[in-house]
Amino acid sequence: MRIFECIICGFRYDEAAGLPEAGIAPATRWDEVPDDWICPDCGTGKHDFDMQLVSAPAHQG
Repeated sequence: MRIFECIICGFRYDEAAGLPEAGIAPATRWDEVPDDWICPDCGTGKHDFDMQLVSAPAHQG
């Protein structure tokens, strides 16, 4: 799963977590989020979000 970050305010949408308070279930991919969805913090649209690289946790053992 990926994380998308708003380039305006820094809000992060995590595909794994979804956004249940906005009706977006966990494991909802970014391309499945409605095109008219807006950032809950600043009100900008999906076009102002960029995918962020997320490193995998270091292997413990």
